[in-house]
Amino acid sequence: MKSKINLFHRSIAPFILVLLAAPHAGLSQAPQAKPAFEVATVKPSPPLDMAKLAADMQGGKMPRFGPHVDAARASYTHMPLKLLIAVAYGVKAYQISGPGWLASEPFDIEAKMPDQASKDDAPRMLQTLLEERFNLAVHRDTQEHRVLALVVGKNGPKLKPSPTNLEAIDENAPLKPGEMKMEGQDGPIKVTRNSDGSVTMNMGTKGTIIQRMDMENKSLHLDANLITMTGLADALTAMLHGGGTDSRQVVDMTGLTGNYQVSLEIPLSDLLATARRQGLAAKGPEGVGDSSDAPALAASDPEGGSTLFRSVENLGLRLEPRKAKVEQLIIDHVEKNPTEN
Repeated sequence: MKSKINLFHRSIAPFILVLLAAPHAGLSQAPQAKPAFEVATVKPSPPLDMAKLAADMQGGKMPRFGPHVDAARASYTHMPLKLLIAVAYGVKAYQISGPGWLASEPFDIEAKMPDQASKDDAPRMLQTLLEERFNLAVHRDTQEHRVLALVVGKNGPKLKPSPTNLEAIDENAPLKPGEMKMEGQDGPIKVTRNSDGSVTMNMGTKGTIIQRMDMENKSLHLDANLITMTGLADALTAMLHGGGTDSRQVVDMTGLTGNYQVSLEIPLSDLLATARRQGLAAKGPEGVGDSSDAPALAASDPEGGSTLFRSVENLGLRLEPRKAKVEQLIIDHVEKNPTEN
């Protein structure tokens, strides 16, 4: 049992990290010319070999998932179209409205950056690639939707202020065994698998997130040492919905403007359901559930006693069903298979 849950944790960890490293930009962008990669290849990702993945991580070799960009090259590894579109257009996956299959079938993209290009140019170049290779066409809109409002509980917040002595990441420092680097909207992110099985996502002056498996309670713990309420709402949305097209967004309505330390607990059965909707998990560990009984958190009721909702209430906060204006990226046209390289 323990080995199966550990294997599940290692396979699901990159999925969570990709979600939490997703862009934090708004939907509004000024029109500009269409830059493009000098050359790029797009291929379906090979199936994940979970045994090899676990063995590599045990030996200190971290897998490559998500975006990795420098001035010379850009790579996007094991990312479904929905996450690629999110990175390219500077939105969250849950803001994208399109066919359900966008969240399945991951792709690997390898591209050469043009001379004189910078890392900041990569998202717009990825837009051009998706438009040309997948015939992607989109438009932006703001519509009223059912949401979950993050509000202060009746007895007030129970949040600890964040520490302020955080250090920026040295991009030139060599990676240590067990480390990998990802690109986030606000700079580089170093991910480390710790000796106790936990995973640390270091975002420098933006704080750290540590995820740890509770094998006894079959849950995943997330501990953040520097997070705003908007950032917490984003993380909750990612945990609740994983990019589902009919899911509710969590919207910050707390009125709290500080940075805080936050701990959350997510049941593995809920997390597995989210991963399946993204096409990143095939089977969970024994006792966690299968595709027929893993509940979708999008259907959870704040009054239903979900572990995640209780974790939010332990912070002196609450999730309430409401309606609100939600910004969206609408998919007008997209093809499942890219044109040939």
